[in-house]
Amino acid sequence: MKLKWLLIGVIAAVLLVMTACSRAVSQASVNESDSGKQVEIWANGGILTVTLESNQTTGYSWELREISDPGVLQKTDNEYETPTSGLVGAGSKEVWTFKALNAGTTTLSMEYSQPWEGGQKGAKSFTLTVVVKYLAK
Repeated sequence: MKLKWLLIGVIAAVLLVMTACSRAVSQASVNESDSGKQVEIWANGGILTVTLESNQTTGYSWELREISDPGVLQKTDNEYETPTSGLVGAGSKEVWTFKALNAGTTTLSMEYSQPWEGGQKGAKSFTLTVVVKYLAK
């Protein structure tokens, strides 16, 4: 009986250590409140979703300014969600999806602007440090 409890305790300790040592995840979701922070995801298939407040009826939209190391992270999609309120001029969100390619660190930077010549630039900005790690085997 003591051996059984000892074995359960050892297994629990190993699981706790593994969880504490591996903060990177296969999928991470961030929003504007995470600007300036760091997120960790796994290489080879890890997905990062960035959701940002947006209102395209004002002419503003989010623009991907830079992925500092495109060998680490790749944009796979971005879409504007239709406002659920049904009100004309209501704001909504833009959802950007990125895929981790290789281990490394890159900085993602985005800007909320009116993209045409003479439009307002840099009304808001979003930056995120993305650390991509290989899954330990």
